[in-house]
Order: sequence, then structure tokens, then C-alpha cells
Amino acid sequence: MCVLAKAGAWSLNAAARAVIPCLWRGKYFSSGKDPVENNPVTPMLRHLTYKIKSTGPITVAEYMKEVLTNPATGYYVYRDMLGEKGDFITSPEISQIFGELLGIWFVSEWMANGKSAAFQLVELGPGRGTLAEDILRVFSQLGSVLKNCEISIHLVEVSQKLSEIQALTLTEEKVPLQRSAASPVYMKGVTKSGIPISWYRDLQDVPKGYSFYLAHEFFDVLPIHKFQKTPQGWREVLIDIDPQGSDKLRFVLAPCATPAQAFIQHDETRDHVEVCPDAGVIIQELSQRIALTGGAALIADYGHDGTKTDTFRGFCGHKLHDVLIAPGTADLTADVDFSYLRRMVQGRVASLGPITQQMFLKNMGIDVRLKVLLDKSAEPSLRQQLLQGYDILMNPKKMGERFNFFALLPHQRLCGRSQRINAHQSKPSPSPVAGFSELAWQ
Repeated sequence: MCVLAKAGAWSLNAAARAVIPCLWRGKYFSSGKDPVENNPVTPMLRHLTYKIKSTGPITVAEYMKEVLTNPATGYYVYRDMLGEKGDFITSPEISQIFGELLGIWFVSEWMANGKSAAFQLVELGPGRGTLAEDILRVFSQLGSVLKNCEISIHLVEVSQKLSEIQALTLTEEKVPLQRSAASPVYMKGVTKSGIPISWYRDLQDVPKGYSFYLAHEFFDVLPIHKFQKTPQGWREVLIDIDPQGSDKLRFVLAPCATPAQAFIQHDETRDHVEVCPDAGVIIQELSQRIALTGGAALIADYGHDGTKTDTFRGFCGHKLHDVLIAPGTADLTADVDFSYLRRMVQGRVASLGPITQQMFLKNMGIDVRLKVLLDKSAEPSLRQQLLQGYDILMNPKKMGERFNFFALLPHQRLCGRSQRINAHQSKPSPSPVAGFSELAWQ
């Protein structure tokens, strides 16, 4: 028996808790059977067990949302999880070249689209602000090109801790920040180069207008629903309290169909699927904005083109971490399904990619930029740092083939061609887009 709530969410009541033990074991995590001493009772675990006792097993999506963004004890809300002292490190923290090349990409698209008199740069999940800082440095270096363009920066960030770090990284100390906790624009300031900058908690609150959108390692932390194919059809993977220990969690299968099952393709051939409705909502919002007011979106994340199955995993101290152990102390993430993002565009705009990070950065001229920096660097330690950063970004066994780039562009940007173009088509676009075809350096 499956009880559907009016709001579209659902729970299993006490009489319907006959869930099916989940015999499938994830590739990246266990089912919570670690010894008690390795499974500390965190405030988040206590909160989740109360919740499950009250309403029944919860979806993986609800679990991720609570663990990562709960206002009281969410992983992202009050901590700095980036860098060597954190739980993971991102491309901008590894090498300045990464952000510089993305800055060049936005300037290239601005020029290709007719050099509008103004544009917004909107970054979703800006981390510590390192990527935006590198991009702004490029904008300053290309000041003669952008001198007649009015630029503003808009950051979408839910983490109080990270927004404070971003402000320290990006803003001019002499200009006090304006704060308004109850407002959609909860913080405003001016960057070190004199550009207006604003912070928001939701993309919906960012003003509509000609914009370039950037989402680097943003979609991978959005909540996913997991499904397992069974003889009775698709069944959603849920999280329940382990009957062998009240302070342990386990995976189970729903006894009947659940609402999120509607997101599974009818011709799906995999036996295990992850779907992310929130990603679809955001992609549709970006597509509508770009179709209406112009601009482009650049998405960089680790993911696949509809081929992988189980990618849900945790990271703590730069190591893989059991997703059910000590919730609230580790990052939770899942690979982005770019084929799903492409479907959610629904023809409103053109999409390019996904292509590997190695190919995108090579097309953007990373080798040329590395040579320039090496020629200017006399200090051996700095040269070694540049070479190590390049290797991490480009090596297929590191980030080179794990990360992918995906772009959304107005149809008219691609010479009015109505057919969607992606990186797998052999026929090149008559209107090349930097990164997705080789950039001509002059």
C-alpha cells in the first residue's frame, strides 16, 4: 500500500512499512553496516531518525536535501568544505588557468553575440569565489575590449559561510557591504575592480536580462532519486532505520511505484537509474531566460551522457565516505546525467556537449596559456605548481575525462540552425563556439 500526500510528496505509514530490504549494494558506499565506533551519532543523524520514525522511509533526494542544506545543521550551510583542509578541491583551486580560460569563453561569446551594451555574469554555487576572481581578472585585462560594456556580477549561494568567504575574496574592503537577510538580494557590494556584485539564495530571484550563466560543480550536489529495476518493475531506493541498530541507516526498496518514477524514460535499458528533478527545473529556467533575453550558459561538472547507473557517493577529508555514516559531516554527490539536461532544454535553446574537460580546455588554448606563464616564471616551485595543476586538469586519469562541459546557447547564435548540435555530430558547426571547437588564436 502506497500513501500519496496531496503535495506530491509521499510517506509510508506505520501499517505500510513493509519495505523490501535492498540487496543491491552501491559501488561507492556500503549499506551502513560499519562498526558502531565508525558510525557517530551526529545531530543530523538524530534529526533523520526522528523524521523516519514519524513519516516512514525517505527518498535519497530528501536525504540529500536535509544533509546538505538543512538550515540548522546542513553540511553546506555553515562550513568551508573546499581546499586542502576541506573535504574536496575544485578546478579553480588547482590552477588559475582554469578560471582564466572560462573568462575568455564568456568574452568570446559576448563578442560573437554582437557585443551587447551590458551583461550579467551569474554564477550558481560560487564556492569560495576563486573562479569568479579569475574571471574578473580576465575582464580587467581585457578592459579595452569591454570598456563600453556595463557588467554586473550575481552569485547564487545558500551557504552563509561561503558567501562570507566570497565577499572577502571578491569585494573592495573600502566599500561596506549592504546586508538584508530578509530580502531576495541578501548582500550587495562592489568588486575590487569596481563592478557591482549581488548575492541571492535562488536563481529565480536574479533579475532577468542579457546574462551569461556559469555552473561549475553545482548540478552534482542537487538531490537525486534512485531507482532499481525489479521483477515487479521500477522501485525507488529509500533510506530507513536499520532494525539491527536504532542509530544506523540502511537502504530499502519501496513496495510500490512512487511519483518520481515518472522521470524514468520508457525505453530505459539500465537496471539502476538516478534522476534529478531539481536539475531539470533549473535547466528549464536557464533555457527560458536565454531564449527570452539572450546570453549563454556554461556548465562544467563530472557526469555522463545517460550511460552510468550508481554514482551516489560521499567525500570527507578528500576520501570516499559511506553516504549513510555520520550524515552532515561529509559532502554528498552524484554524477550529472547530461542526456537528461539536454531533454529538459525541450528545444528552447541549442545545446552543445558534453565534451571532456581535457578537450574543452585544449580547444580554449590551455597549452598556449601554460607556456606564457612558464616563460614568465623564474621560480622553480611556481613552475612545478603550474605543471602539477595542468596535469590534474588535463590528465584523463584525473580530471581530464571525469569532468565535462555543456553549453546552452540561443538558436540564432548557431546561424539560425534549428537542429540541435552536440559534440557527437561529425559535421562541424558553421559558427564555431570556443571550447567546443578549436579556438583560433591571433
